[in-house]
Amino acid sequence: MDTRPAPLSGGDKRTFEHVGHEVTRHALFDEANKYDHNQTLKEALRDEGGVLLWAGVMGAAALSWGFDVQVNGAAISVEAFRRDFGYMYKGKAVLPANWQTIFNVTSTVGAFFGGLASGYIADKIGRKWCTWMGSWILCAGIALEIAATTRPVFAVAKTILGVALGFYLSMAPAYCSEVSPVVLRGITTCGVSLAIVVGQLLSNAVIKAFGERPDRWAYRGPFCVQFFLPVVLILVVPFAPESPWHLVRKDNIEGARVSLIRLHGKERDIEPRLAQIQETLRLETELYSNATWLDCFKGVDARRTMITLGAFCCQHLSGIIFVLGYSTYFFQLAGLPTSQTFSLGVGVTACGVAGNISSWWLVNTVGRRIVTFYGMVVLTGILVLIGVFDVIPTTGAQWAQSAFTVIYSYVWFLTIGAMGYVILGEASSPRLRSRTIGLTTVVQSLWGLIMNFALPYFVNPDEANLRGKVGFIFGGTSLLATIWVFFCVPEFKGLTFSEIDERFKMRVPARKFQEYKGQPGSEG
Repeated sequence: MDTRPAPLSGGDKRTFEHVGHEVTRHALFDEANKYDHNQTLKEALRDEGGVLLWAGVMGAAALSWGFDVQVNGAAISVEAFRRDFGYMYKGKAVLPANWQTIFNVTSTVGAFFGGLASGYIADKIGRKWCTWMGSWILCAGIALEIAATTRPVFAVAKTILGVALGFYLSMAPAYCSEVSPVVLRGITTCGVSLAIVVGQLLSNAVIKAFGERPDRWAYRGPFCVQFFLPVVLILVVPFAPESPWHLVRKDNIEGARVSLIRLHGKERDIEPRLAQIQETLRLETELYSNATWLDCFKGVDARRTMITLGAFCCQHLSGIIFVLGYSTYFFQLAGLPTSQTFSLGVGVTACGVAGNISSWWLVNTVGRRIVTFYGMVVLTGILVLIGVFDVIPTTGAQWAQSAFTVIYSYVWFLTIGAMGYVILGEASSPRLRSRTIGLTTVVQSLWGLIMNFALPYFVNPDEANLRGKVGFIFGGTSLLATIWVFFCVPEFKGLTFSEIDERFKMRVPARKFQEYKGQPGSEG
């Protein structure tokens, strides 16, 4: 027996003008919801080539974020970089902690303003053109980064680069969540996290290839590699279909119809999908006529905003900047040979790639909430163990520390690293999504400011020199984040955006989202 879901509207190429009184928008809305619940992953992978292609292209923008985050920490391990921008301390080149902080902070400050600006700009010109604009800004920042020979110029370059990355990090999950059907939504938004860790892997690999050169190209080489992605996006993004959710919000119904055809194929009747978008936005608009920044903190949207922001707070409270951003430098401080630290740095991010790919199966089978909660439990334990092994002054303990760092990378990207972007795309209101995601980028930047300011003073040998003992600090913050996840993060697995909207409207507790069956006659 053929168990495939029937093609949307039976393949009948209807339009609202043709259906008249026979099929209402509400009936098409119900039809699209039914299709979403019946479509299997295998069928979606076979039939949704357009969605997978363009979600992959736009999601790949996050690769630049991962590359830059990792290259910031890895560049410190490059002798030539410390020599050109630092000073000699006991016969070794050291980058001053204050300038190390400035370099990291300026990039994060740029991402702060980039996230705010992108939330506004995306509502005006769309997701794809906002990404395209960010690509040009990124190219300008990279060019100045390569040309810089003084600390102030390099700091300005990092600020410009950070603005562009704020655009990227906001637009990638927004686009992926809006163009994907329910069964693919978790995978495509997990793909944003995959792009980040692939960027980190490429950064470590490039640093390993160039890092031991005696000249400035030891660090300029990795910076040059950053040009590849924004140049590709500048050429490709103009051909991408715009998010149909954005087009419907702009009352460009015909444009949304064309976009849906490009995403789902000409053989698919897209009228039910279009009706689903229109009806979901109509129901939201009945409650709130205009989308403003303050709306993110009003009524049920305040809870939704808290969940999206909280998920990314958990990413930082679990010590990601410490473990990944400083992994190579941390290995050196632990006394491991330089050649081995570069190899371990690559291994850390390679495990992150494996972890993220593994999450694609978990997101649709186990779900978002359970994976996030138990992931945070495991990460808390690993952080405490990293601190414990730092107290033991043996070579074996140093290698054990390094091994747990690699394991941490796998678990983090398997759980909160991947699920954070899924939760971001699903918990945010469709009406406020670009602004909510922009706010999330801002909060992520604020945490980055805090961590990048504090960590050099915790880790550097000329400061507190805590090394792996920082694991005790993050073990405590990670425990607090774990408790928050248990009480606040709902399960969105298998729910359409309209069903998620109804559960928030009815104030369903986080632990009962899957149990809720909807009110009689409701769309959910």
